[in-house]
Amino acid sequence: MEYYTVRNQVPTPTRFHVFLQDRMNKTDLPFLSISELSGLMASKEVSPVEATEAYLERIEALDGRLHAYVTVTAEEALKAAKAAEQEILQGNHRGPMHGVPVAVKDQIQTAGILTTGGSPVFSSNIPTEDATVITNLKAAGAVLLGKLNMTEFATTALSHQFDPPRNPWALDRSTGGSSSGSGAATAAFLCGSALGEDTGGSVRLPAAWCGLAGIRPTYGRVSRYGVMPGVRSMDTVGPLARTVADCAMTLAVISGRDPKDKMSSSEPVPDYQAALTGTIQGLKIGIVKEMLYADVVEEEIRQSVLDAIATLKNLGAEVVELSIPLAANAGAINGAIRVEAPITHGELLRNRSSEIAHDNRIGYLVGAIMPASAYYKGLRLRSLLRDQVLAAFGSVDILLTPSNGVAAQLLEPDPVIDSKAKVSRTPWLLATTFSLANVPALSVPCGFTANDLPIGLQLAGRPFEESTVFRVGHSYEQATDWHTRKPNI
Repeated sequence: MEYYTVRNQVPTPTRFHVFLQDRMNKTDLPFLSISELSGLMASKEVSPVEATEAYLERIEALDGRLHAYVTVTAEEALKAAKAAEQEILQGNHRGPMHGVPVAVKDQIQTAGILTTGGSPVFSSNIPTEDATVITNLKAAGAVLLGKLNMTEFATTALSHQFDPPRNPWALDRSTGGSSSGSGAATAAFLCGSALGEDTGGSVRLPAAWCGLAGIRPTYGRVSRYGVMPGVRSMDTVGPLARTVADCAMTLAVISGRDPKDKMSSSEPVPDYQAALTGTIQGLKIGIVKEMLYADVVEEEIRQSVLDAIATLKNLGAEVVELSIPLAANAGAINGAIRVEAPITHGELLRNRSSEIAHDNRIGYLVGAIMPASAYYKGLRLRSLLRDQVLAAFGSVDILLTPSNGVAAQLLEPDPVIDSKAKVSRTPWLLATTFSLANVPALSVPCGFTANDLPIGLQLAGRPFEESTVFRVGHSYEQATDWHTRKPNI
C-alpha cells in the first residue's frame, strides 16, 4: 500500500491512503455515491483533495459540452478540500458531508462569488454574504465546486439566457428546469450532490429527466435567506443526488430553523438516514387518479409508473386509488399565483424589460396586468387544493404520481420560432399540485423510455414527513436498478 504525506504537515501515523491501482483510480471517485465517498473519507482511505481534484478534472473535460456550470470555483474548492483533509486527519470529523464536493444553483447567494440568477442582468452581482444554506454546507465541511446554470430568475422551466445545459442522457435534450444545471451536473458526475430550488417543480423535473433523486422539502423546512426569489409563497430549496440516501444526507445538512428567514420552521429535523430501513411493510400509498391518468401523461410514462406500483405492492405496501379533484386544475391555479414573480422583478420589468428573455418577459407582462380578483381567486383555490391534499393523507401515508408527463424534450430556442416544434411548456404541472400544497415531494427514477430517456416516479408525504417519503423512495430504489445506470457521455 502506498501512502502520501498530507501537504504542509509532518507525517503522522494517521495518513490518508491512496487506493491501489487495481482497486480504484482517482478518476473513479466521482462515480461513487456521496454516502460511499463520505465513509471512505471518514476512514481516511480517500482524501477530500483527491475527490475534489477528480471532480474538477471531470468538469474541465466535460462541461464544455454540458454547460452545467456558470462559475467553477476551483481555487476555493481546493482550499476548502485541504482544510477538510487537515481536520479529518486531526480527528475533527464534522459529519457525513465533511469533504464532499457539491455544487449549487446560481440562484443561491455566495459571498465573493458571482451569482447571476441565470440572467445577464446580474452579470456583475458579487454578493457579500452567503445564503444560509451555503453557511450550513460550509459548517458541515462540504466543498463547493461552483455555481450551476439555471433558467432565468427560476421562473420558467425551459428558457435560458445562458447556453442551456445539455441532458447527459442525450445532448440534444433538455434537463428540465429551472434547476437545469443542477440536474446536468449531478447526472454527469460533475458534483457529488447539488442544491436546486423548487417553486412549481424545479427540482423534481430535472431529477426526473436526468434520472436522479430530487426532493422538494416541506415549505419552511429549509431557509431561503439569501436565495433570489421567484414566487415567494412557493419557493423551496432542495437537493438533487444520484441516490435517495445521498439526497437525505444533503437535506439533513441544510435544514432547520433560521432566524433570518421568518418563514423557516422550528420543527425538529429528524435523522433522515435512520428512516432508510429498506422496509415499507404496512404503509398505505394512494395513487392520485387525476395525475396518473391525465391526458398529458404519455402511455410509456404511465406504464412505468404502473410497474413501479406493482413493485411497491410486492414490497408490502397497501396501494389504493384516490381522487384529488383540484389536481386537474393545478396549472391554472399556479398561473394565477405566479403574478408574484413580475412584482418581485417589477423594477427590471419597467426599466430593463428588453434584457429579460422572451419567455419570462411575456409571462411577466401578462402577470403584471392580471386583475387582483384573479390572484385572489387563485389563492382561494390553492387553499382548497391544499385541503384536498391534506384530507387525502387522512387515509394514506404517501401520495403517488408520475413526476412528469413526458420524457426529456428536445432543446428549442426561446422564443420557439419553429411552428413544428413539439416543446410543451407544461411538463412540470404534475409536480405543481404538491408545490401549491407545500408538502414534501420526492422524484426517483422508475424506468426509461424506448429512446433511453429517464422516467420519474413522484412520492409526496404529509408536511414535515420527509422521512416517510425517503423511506418509500429508498425501498423502491433498492428493489430496482434504475438509479445504477449511467449516461454515456
